[in-house]
Order: sequence, then structure tokens, then C-alpha cells
Amino acid sequence: MSVEGLLRELTPQVLGALVRRYGDFDSCEDAVQEALLAAAVQWKQEGLPRDPKGWLITVASRRRIELWRNETARRRREESAAAMEPPAGAVPADDDTLTLLQMCCHPALTPDSQVALTLRAVGGLTTAEIARAFLVQEATVAQRISRAKQRIRASGSSFSLPPSGRLPAVLEVLYLIFNEGYTASSGPSLNRVELSGEAIRLTRQLHARLPSEGEVAGLLALMLLTDARRPARVRDDGALVPLAEQERGLWDAAAIAEGDALLTRTLATAPIGPYQVQAAIAAVHDGAATAEETDWRQILGLYDLLRALAPGPMVTLNRIVALAMVSGPSAGLEELARAESEPALAGHHRVHAVRAHLLELAGDGEGATAGYELAAEATLSDPERRYLRSRAAAVRARS
Repeated sequence: MSVEGLLRELTPQVLGALVRRYGDFDSCEDAVQEALLAAAVQWKQEGLPRDPKGWLITVASRRRIELWRNETARRRREESAAAMEPPAGAVPADDDTLTLLQMCCHPALTPDSQVALTLRAVGGLTTAEIARAFLVQEATVAQRISRAKQRIRASGSSFSLPPSGRLPAVLEVLYLIFNEGYTASSGPSLNRVELSGEAIRLTRQLHARLPSEGEVAGLLALMLLTDARRPARVRDDGALVPLAEQERGLWDAAAIAEGDALLTRTLATAPIGPYQVQAAIAAVHDGAATAEETDWRQILGLYDLLRALAPGPMVTLNRIVALAMVSGPSAGLEELARAESEPALAGHHRVHAVRAHLLELAGDGEGATAGYELAAEATLSDPERRYLRSRAAAVRARS
């Protein structure tokens, strides 16, 4: 592993150790950043220390104490500061990544703030990197992170493992990060690999800490089985390639095998949950040698289960597509007409896209063309817009 990779992996562990010891998130983060900078220079010149994590914690602790001393009168606090100095070799063996993750997903924070703070504190991304990934101003991200820290401080949260009920929020944040990386909601690129890759890395760490949690394993399996298709999703010119048209030989076979193995183990040992069901759907898609061989009946059954466990607008739309593949486009269109009255789906570009797809299957070229054009106008993603317009042009040319 490169020095940069090792530092990124150790960042949440070191920050977690300092926050647990001293309690002040801001000054601990500043101290860790200075320790990381020192390590990036020194380790490349002198080689890795025997205990990289311990080295970072020691250096960051000393810098934290210097910062603390500088904030108040040196004379009055010299004795207390000295007492805070960690004894030689007193480096905690625990990995505080899980606790830090759950702190970043504090219920007082908005989802945007949870995502930004997680990427900053646990992922080790800079404010500029987060801003570029989400196509927002760096000042906006900095403000979100600053407000998130203030809210955590105001809540009086101590650095201890929160109730287990916060784990679903952690998984949701990791899933949000992955989805934004796998299919960017706006901008010129379909993928933002730095985000999807970071989500997978953090979920691996979480799974290592909680190997018996079925939904953690399910989420990791879902990410692996989905990300395995990424090499075939975009043509050389940046154009989107839908699942049915992808060259399956380009899919990452190792990621699919790992995801399948994870899913098989967790389904046999843990209560079933939404992420496991979504992973099972992805596994059925990945297991088909061709698009024509996809087992749509099994997928429809899984979506029925998912709808019962975790209903939502995207689950509704995806189930409608599966229904149409099993029972015909007319059945899908009837279901879509009932579903699009839901506030969360009203006017959504994916509703227009699904309708256009079903109308195309039903042989209604004029309606399909209009639907694809409506969807193209409504999406904020440039690759999706280009794809939808190309579909409209292709249908028009055949009509």
C-alpha cells in the first residue's frame, strides 16, 4: 500500500483516538492534519515507522497539546497540559472508525452535513475534493462541516459508541455517497469514482468491525455487485450505456464473486433487510450471461419483498419496469399511471423515462419520443440527457 493510501486508511482511526481522549473535534482534526502532513514528508524520506498508527497518534497528540497551551495562559496550565501527554507506547489498540462514523451521522445533522462531515473526518477528503465531487462551492462545503461540528458540540455528545439505532443512518450516508459516485445527480460525468470508491472503502472498514451485521454485509455486497458494471457503463465518448446493452465481458468478475460470496453468507446467517434484497437483485442481473437471460420473475419477486421492507419512489419505478418485463408493457403503464400521483414522483425525470421505455416496448413511437424528450429536459445529468435525446432520435427515426 502506498503512503497516501495508508494515511487515508489511518486517518479516521487517529482522529477517533484523539477525539475520544480530548473531546474537542476541531482542534483534534487540526492536529491530525498536521501529523498527516509531517508523515507524508518524513515517511517518504525515512521509510515507514514500526507502528504508523502509534506514530501518528503521538505526533497529533503533541500538536493538540501545543494548540491547547496556546489558547490559554501557559503558566497556569503547564502542569495540566503535561499530565495530558500520552505515556510512551500508550497507543490505544482499538479502531475508533465506527464511533467516528456514528458521530458524523448525528441525528441533529442534515443528510448533506452528515455526508460532508463523514467524507471529511472519516474519508480524509479535503474540503475542495468534496466540493468538486458534489459540484458545489468550496465555501458551501466548509460551512456545512463547520455547522455540523457546532451542532455536535452543542448537543454535548461524548466520544462513545452511540446507541445501535444509529447504524441505519450510517449505512444510509454511505449509500448516498456511493450512489452519487456511481450515477452523479448532475454535471458532465456519469461517474465520480472518487466517491463510489470511498464509499466502498468505508463500508469495508465498517464490515470488518461488524462482521455479523447482515445489513452492513448486504450494503457492501450491493456496492460491489453494482460497481462491477462500471467499466461497461460509459462509452469512450462519455455516452451512457444502459444495462441491457452493456458488454458483460467488461464487468469486474472479481467484484461480482466477492459480492456474491458476501451475500450468500449473510442471507444464511442474518435477518434479511433492504440492502440484502437490493444486493440480491443486483446479483440476479450480474448472473445473467445476456440481457435476454435475465430472470425477471425472480427480480419482480425481490422487488415485491423490497417494497414491503422499504417502500420508496425508486423502488416503485424499478418494480414497474420488472412488472412490464414479466407481464408486458401495458401492465407496467397501468401501474405507472397509478404511481405517478405520488408527490415524490410527480414530474421526476425518471417517471418520464420509464413511461417512454414502456411506450417504446408497446410500439407507441410518438409517445415514446415525447417521453424521452421530457425526461431529457428534466434531468440535471449531462450523460443522461444525451442518452435520452439519442433514444428519442432513434425512436423517431424508426417511426
